[in-house]
Amino acid sequence: MKLRSARDGSFCAFHENKFGNRCRIKDCKNNRLPKTQACKKHKSDWEKYVYQHSRQHLAGIKRKLQKPDENLEWQTEITENIQPHDQEAPEVPRKHYFGPARFYCVETICAPCGVVIGWDKFAKSESPTKILNFLNKIYPVEDIRPDYICIDKACTVL
Repeated sequence: MKLRSARDGSFCAFHENKFGNRCRIKDCKNNRLPKTQACKKHKSDWEKYVYQHSRQHLAGIKRKLQKPDENLEWQTEITENIQPHDQEAPEVPRKHYFGPARFYCVETICAPCGVVIGWDKFAKSESPTKILNFLNKIYPVEDIRPDYICIDKACTVL
């Protein structure tokens, strides 16, 4: 089953029915409070999630991206965990199901005319090994492989 819309939560219709009115914190068996995704015990987690996904909070993130070295005195210090583009990321266990899972990137293979031939989701990183496995999945037989491939990691993948 697939997720209809990320606006309505993180579950497909089957799991929405299965978990019903339960709190969306992992392994919590309590019922949710009205108009929230959490029980009374986890209400603060829900409120933090709502704030972090609000327009007000995202505007601050947008400003931080536009002026990364700027840190005004009224802003809290943001500690950044910089993940190298091509290295494996550590597994971060999900604590809640307030929103859908996110992916690091979606790789696509396109023909020169722009038609998408294939695509795959990369959960945590875009390593050369994952790219090679993806290419081998799309082109399992050498005879059907293209003569050349343009990719931003060409030297590493080569």
